[in-house]
Amino acid sequence: MSLKPQKSKQLGLWTTTSLVVGGMIGSGIFSIPTALAPYGGISLLGWGVASASALILAQIFSKLSKVIPSKGGPYAYSKVAFGDLTAFIVAWGYLISVWASNAAITITFVSYLSVFFPALAENNFLAGLVCVLTLWFLTAINSHSVKSAGQLQLVSTILKIVPILTITIAGFFFFQVEHFTPFNLSDSSSLKAITITTAFCLFAFMGLEAATIPAGNIKNPKKTIPRATMFGTVVVTLIYILSSVSLFGILPPDQLSTSVAPYGDAAANILGENARYLIAAGACISAFGALNGWILIQGQLPMAMAADGFLPKIFSKTNKNNTPSFGIIISSIIITLLLVANQSKGLNNLYSFALLLTAVTLLMSYITSAAAFTHFSIKNKFGFSATLKNMALGIIGILFSVWMFIGSGLEANLWGFGGVVLGLPIYFWRKKKNQ
Repeated sequence: MSLKPQKSKQLGLWTTTSLVVGGMIGSGIFSIPTALAPYGGISLLGWGVASASALILAQIFSKLSKVIPSKGGPYAYSKVAFGDLTAFIVAWGYLISVWASNAAITITFVSYLSVFFPALAENNFLAGLVCVLTLWFLTAINSHSVKSAGQLQLVSTILKIVPILTITIAGFFFFQVEHFTPFNLSDSSSLKAITITTAFCLFAFMGLEAATIPAGNIKNPKKTIPRATMFGTVVVTLIYILSSVSLFGILPPDQLSTSVAPYGDAAANILGENARYLIAAGACISAFGALNGWILIQGQLPMAMAADGFLPKIFSKTNKNNTPSFGIIISSIIITLLLVANQSKGLNNLYSFALLLTAVTLLMSYITSAAAFTHFSIKNKFGFSATLKNMALGIIGILFSVWMFIGSGLEANLWGFGGVVLGLPIYFWRKKKNQ
């Protein structure tokens, strides 16, 4: 079967942009403000630094996607620049991050769904069952057709933004400046507070590279991917910063730091108690849409790895709709096992663990992509040259990634790099088999 998808089944600019926006605006925007609240207004600087860095990384991905419009995104860039082993480490780390994130996003969806169905909050078995059913419902859609998944992603992205913008705009009419004093509420130095809050905020931007992964299923990828990546990142940056400023202005720091649903509390303060249902609905749609987008991604990367001989060939096979259904299904089986194994931990502990693990494993993709861009510029490859702008983009991308590795803490780094090491036997096994 031909691996080249029919044009009618490929993703256009708006659908691809929705992958970027939908991938970033997931469950994080509804929960990260609570993690930032103990630091006070200085956490807004964390948003600013993370936003600026995300835009720099988006530029790097946009430039690389024009010259290497291959499936796998960061994996493909690393392979061309540094060879097979580096590419495998990047890809395996990315897969770990996707599995961990999808498990956490699934639980977040069911958690907010419990606002409408309280039994889900009281019965762990029922909640776990709904988690698994939700995961496999979206797995079935993505396994059938990338086009169907993309259309669902576009609709869910539009619907999830509406309640966030509603609270953001309304919040500026109830804004209280005194909530921002003192500016640094923590006992940490300003630099440490900014570092920690930037690491938290960076998690919210995970997904800016989403458009580069399914490159083979995108119309005119050399133009569509760069445009979708930059436009999507700019849109999300504006939403994050404006909504965070508004939220901090609505809720006092002590209430925000203990809230399990900060946007719901903000809506209740402004519009009354029933407004919590509006935000719960928005959170459900947001998590549902993000999960859909990342399930699409979880099949594309194994397909690219299999095409290069790093995974069994069955991962590269596609169905009649050019969808790598086997990779999607295997990944969902692993996620199901994660859900079942961690059912007793509860949302908060699992989500915090997934946040840090995802940050570390995805940073491997970011630092190697920035290094690849710098390498190509120095070597004058693919039309790049060592201009001041190119070198600045590459070096800032590398330094920011190193800074975030440090900010994520020792435990997260041990788990992240430990997981990658466990994948190395697969690489050497496949390498030997392919010789």
